[in-house]
Amino acid sequence: MSEQQHSKTIKALAQSLGFVSCGISKAAHLSTEAKRMEQWLSKGYQGEMHYLEQHFDKRLDPRLIVPGAQTVVSLMYNYATAFKPSEGAFKVSKYALGEDYHQVVKDKCYELVAQLQAAIGQFNGRVFVDSAPVMERAWAERSGLGWIGKHGLLINKQMGSYGFLAELIIDLPCEPDGPTTDHCGTCTKCIDACPTQAILPDKTLNASHCISYLTIELKDQIPEAFKGQMQDWIFGCDICQDVCPWNRFAKPNQEPRFEPNAFFNTAKKAEWIEITEEVFNQVFDKSPLKRSQYKGLKRNIQFQIEAPEK
Repeated sequence: MSEQQHSKTIKALAQSLGFVSCGISKAAHLSTEAKRMEQWLSKGYQGEMHYLEQHFDKRLDPRLIVPGAQTVVSLMYNYATAFKPSEGAFKVSKYALGEDYHQVVKDKCYELVAQLQAAIGQFNGRVFVDSAPVMERAWAERSGLGWIGKHGLLINKQMGSYGFLAELIIDLPCEPDGPTTDHCGTCTKCIDACPTQAILPDKTLNASHCISYLTIELKDQIPEAFKGQMQDWIFGCDICQDVCPWNRFAKPNQEPRFEPNAFFNTAKKAEWIEITEEVFNQVFDKSPLKRSQYKGLKRNIQFQIEAPEK
């Protein structure tokens, strides 16, 4: 099979497994991103996410993660939903409404690898779903899945930004795709809407001010400076995506495992406030909310309760 045929086969199989977009890049050093990443880290925008400072060289070159790698396959899996929280309820990011995406999307990727090897023969590589030191947005942009928006997230022209990214780093030679163009123009809706001013100029995110970071990654107490700014978000945040004009093209996902947890259908603030650790562990057994753990979730809720009236 030729490199062109390899690429066509990968894309056809990816589509059959439900991936909404698939792009291919040559495995190489991300020289453009290296300086930008170094500057971002030097300013402390990563907050307590010290893992972003580790394995710097590997983060920039997939061949150091998978020896002999020739190709990076970038994949996008839709998680957009028509679900809306009850009036006055606490808010949870759309990506966390159903089963943990790490496992759902990883299962799809492993199935893609199995089908691909059955079609063209054995090759070596690894699957990555928001794991290991892989710059997934940079690879997705390089392979034409979309462009990096001003909020730092990948925007796909056909479906917006509500998509999980995954990668196959493999030693199979494939015909690469090229990047697309930026279509944000002069729009600043995401910057204007962010209540904590986490979105800075030049597509820079001060993650240490982001509500998603504050409610998930931050393990210490949330700084008092953010009181009254969290807008009832207790796990993640969708504000910058909800206001993005490109997400008018988003269509609800068709993945049964992303069906919103039944708890979200009826839970008012009182149910969240009163939830016990036993109930939390039972209800959110396979949920991304397990990442914050019960203690973290209760901290986020308490912080909202103590917020001054506006």
